[in-house]
Parts: sequence; C-alpha cells; structure tokens
Amino acid sequence: MWDRQIPELTRDRRVVRFDLPGHGGAPAQPFTSVAELGDRLLATLDALGVQRFGYAGCSLGGAVGLDLALRAPHRVASLALVATAPRFGTADEFRQRGVVVRTNGLEPMARTAPEQWFTPHFAANQPAIVDWAVQMVRTTDAACYVAACEALAVFDVRAALGSIGVPALVLVGSEDRVTGPAEARTLVAGIADAKLAVVPGASHLAPVEQPAAVTDLLLEHFSATGHDTGGLHAVPPVPGPAPAPAEPVPATPVVPAVPEEAEEPPAGRPDPYEKGLGLRREILGDAHVDRALADADAADFQELVTRYAWGEVWAREGLDRRTRSVVTLTALVAGGHREALADHTRAALRNGLSPAEIREIVLHTAVYCGLPAAETALGTVGRAIAEETTPPA
Repeated sequence: MWDRQIPELTRDRRVVRFDLPGHGGAPAQPFTSVAELGDRLLATLDALGVQRFGYAGCSLGGAVGLDLALRAPHRVASLALVATAPRFGTADEFRQRGVVVRTNGLEPMARTAPEQWFTPHFAANQPAIVDWAVQMVRTTDAACYVAACEALAVFDVRAALGSIGVPALVLVGSEDRVTGPAEARTLVAGIADAKLAVVPGASHLAPVEQPAAVTDLLLEHFSATGHDTGGLHAVPPVPGPAPAPAEPVPATPVVPAVPEEAEEPPAGRPDPYEKGLGLRREILGDAHVDRALADADAADFQELVTRYAWGEVWAREGLDRRTRSVVTLTALVAGGHREALADHTRAALRNGLSPAEIREIVLHTAVYCGLPAAETALGTVGRAIAEETTPPA
C-alpha cells in the first residue's frame, strides 16, 4: 500500500517496510496485542542496526506507532499517523468481527473492504486496485486477522496521549468512515506537538487513493523534524476494521462504588474485583456488562458476581476459557436458564468454540439433562449464534 510513496522517500532515506503477521504472505504468527507487534518490530530493527527512526503507519500500523512512542520514546524521532485513532471503535465490535471470521472465514470481510477503504468514485474508476484490496483480505491468515481484531479490541491510549513527546503528523482522509476526522482531532488535541492534515477526496487508505498528496505531506513532515538517520517504517492496515463512531468513543462508564456494607475480601489478599471486571467485559462484552452495572437496585449482586464468579473462579488457571465455557453452557442447559445461556453462547464463541461445537454440547446434554431441556436450549443457542455470526451487510 506504500508503493507509490517509496520512490520519493528513498531518495535520501533508508526505508524499511514490513507486513503484519499472516498478511501479504508473511509467516502466520498470531499476536496478542499491539504492544507485541511493537516488540517484534523493535527486535527486527535491532537486528538491522536501526536505533532511532521516524515512523509512518496506517490504521493498525498507526496504533503500533502510538505504542512505540509511549513505550520506547528514545527510539522514535517522529511519527506520521495515517487513518489512526487512539481507540478503534468499541471492543464489542472487534470481538464480534473475530467471531464472524472464525465462523464464516474472510470472504465477508473481503467483500466489504472496498467500501470501507475507498471513496465510491475511486472504487468505480480503479477496479484493479479494488481487486487488489479484496484479494489481500482473502489471502490473509484467518487466525492472524482474528488476532488483529482482538488486539484492537483492547487498544486504548486516549488517557496516555499527553505523554507522547515526539512531533506527530496526523493525516486523515476527508471521507474516511472508519477512523475519520473526529478521531484525528482527538489525536491532535492529546499530543502536544501534533499537526493535522486532512486529505480531500480520500477515504481510509489515503496513501493508495491520494498518493501524491500523502507523499508530499510525509516528505514535509520528516524533513522538518530532521530525525537521525534510521528507518521510516510504513505499516499496512488491518483488513476491513470495524467502522468507528463519528465521535470519539466515550470512556467506559464508572462502576458504582461498592456499598459500605459489602463484604470485604480476606485480609492480605488482593481484591479480585478489578480483575474480575476486566475479564467479565472481555468475555461477555462491554455492552452487556454496562447494562448489568447500570441497575442500581442490583448493585450488591453485581458486585458479588464480578468479584467472585469472575475475579475468583473464571480467573483461575486450572481450566482454559474454552473448557470453562463448555462447563458453563452445560450447567445453564441443565438449569433451564435461557437468558444466561444466550449470553454465554456469545461468550463461548468469543472464547474460541465453533457453532458446531456448541450445538454438539447441547446434543450431549440431552442424554444427561433431559430431552426437553436440550430442545429448549437448541432454540436459544441457535438464535444467539445467528445474531453473533451474521456477517456485516
């Protein structure tokens, strides 16, 4: 995606480019976080003898740049953040995207990539480039695509932007519906030495759609910052990231304070509440947890569930998440708890169980929990699976 910038950038700079794991034919080595991608990049640069460098990245590539500027500021001389945000959409959006890919493969994402990445006019007049974009998604390793979704689900550096002390160019297409001008302005407002450049007539992949304008802006930025000789690292985006809201995503609602009469954890042990809350959000989704915590009349009960069911039991290392989902689904079928069964069916998909495996679990419970219980459960499970795995229109 940076091919049209390379001739000008390499006139007086050493340029290093890399593909994300499992993208563009790169080895399929899934990762767990944006920070892990940054660590892999630094290890590669160490091997190349590059210590200090300017960095340019688009979308997830820009997230890596933000992470590097926060964790390794002595290595980063300047930043160019293209189509980037301090937080990409919501965690629920990206985790559901991962479920869709596990269930349906990458074809649904490939079909929607052009409308997410390009303006309608460009897509209509550049069929070869549109085909390139579709094929790029189709040939991506599915596990690495899901890993990218999971990494972006937990990426959020909004509170840390003020700690970035390097000059930054924030570049966004005027028509970008994924990480648009609103997200770009959030970056500029948070980073002390940042300037905004809006590229007219461009969507998410501005370096492809408006190459000359992007090249000029990059040259101007890196020439002005005058960083030490090193590498300019241009990183590709995640194929088809979930559309972000028009305005910056608000911070997670504050959880009501634990009532004074609530039972305190045993002395000498760390309070498992925060760990449980994080795990509960990760598995059940922010929207579900926010609805539960919003019920003031059930505050004591929700505190109990978060601290002990999630912070004490789900957080234990004796079973992996897939196994805990199997146990939970079985227990909910036996108890006839339909609403909770639907919630934990969605959780099981996020924990890596396939729809076929979940239906097999319900079939197995018919022998031990009774045919009526399993028949009812199949309907609940089927509806939850359909809602969670339906590809975007």
